[in-house]
Amino acid sequence: MKITEVETHVMGAAWRNLIFIKVKTDEGLYGIGECTLHNREEGVIGYIQGAVRRHVIGSDPFDIEDRWLRMYRNEFWRNGPIATTVMSGVEIACWDIIGKATGQPVWRLLGGRCHEKVKAYANAWYTVERKPEEFAKRVKVVLDKGYKAFKVDPFGPGGLEISEKEKALSVNLVAALREAVGPDVEIFVEMHGRFSAATAMDIAKRLEPYRPGWIEEPCPPEDVPSLKRVAEHTEIPIATGERCFTRYGSREVLESNAVDIFQPDIIHAGGMLEMKKLAALADVRSIVMAPHNSNGPVCTAASVHFDFCITNLKVQECFDDFSETWVVDAVPGTPRPKDGYFYPPEKPGLGIELNEELIKEHPYREGFFNMWEPDWHKRQFQK
Repeated sequence: MKITEVETHVMGAAWRNLIFIKVKTDEGLYGIGECTLHNREEGVIGYIQGAVRRHVIGSDPFDIEDRWLRMYRNEFWRNGPIATTVMSGVEIACWDIIGKATGQPVWRLLGGRCHEKVKAYANAWYTVERKPEEFAKRVKVVLDKGYKAFKVDPFGPGGLEISEKEKALSVNLVAALREAVGPDVEIFVEMHGRFSAATAMDIAKRLEPYRPGWIEEPCPPEDVPSLKRVAEHTEIPIATGERCFTRYGSREVLESNAVDIFQPDIIHAGGMLEMKKLAALADVRSIVMAPHNSNGPVCTAASVHFDFCITNLKVQECFDDFSETWVVDAVPGTPRPKDGYFYPPEKPGLGIELNEELIKEHPYREGFFNMWEPDWHKRQFQK
């Protein structure tokens, strides 16, 4: 079997453009992948054209390791989100082909099931006014959908330092959420790499009474020493990793002794087999996995297959219930949480399709999602 063509399908949404690919073969089988990369769509689409021509067309979809190595090593410039996102999308699509060719869901090919069900947590639900009473009211929809965990970034557009007023408001938002959901629902606090170590430590101390399940990316992702400093001064678990790419780019943070929950993204970090290797590296350090996914439904499907075949899984992020309804409709077969949990997909491959006509109805949107603008949490493109 040889790969003959890679199609690109771009779908515009409120705050992002989703990039899906369809990898076709000379035997009629095809696989679906995703190469969404926020604010880097043009670079990804351009790189797909070159990388596919050089490394993908004519290759056997079963040759996962060889093609991955050629795309990583032979391009000379190693790592980088554009390259690893294209590598990941192609690799995921090839696993979809392999699953269809063998008649097996992908999770069975990657080691088999380790869990009866996988806990999901909700994100992108808090697109309301940044007031404690509004957040507390809005979180009811998360509970109504059956989620037992959710994430929130309460911090506005702050960076490195924020005012005392902003600190108080941010902590009050989390306090209101804890009161609204009770003691048994997990609250994960996102910091998006905004703060200095001193600021993050101060905020973490104020958050401790509300028992967040983690604080995420408290410091800029490149600043591992500051991350370690924060970890040494808080009782709250530290989560990070969505901006780590491949095993080579993840080693420093995994060896820092600063991380409790590792969060690589399957369509950015290198694909399914690379994520298996990252999970093994994390397991050596007694670190659990909570894969990142602010992307589209294909990423959801790939993440869920991955989740079921690793032993050190904690929870899976999910945006799909709080995206436009047609985003999920564009990928029939996408796994959906039921009462807060995913269950093992049963169809061969990823078990999904692309509704190409619906995707065409929502074309690429010009815009920029800027998390350092006021009201960024409402998730709309900046012009």
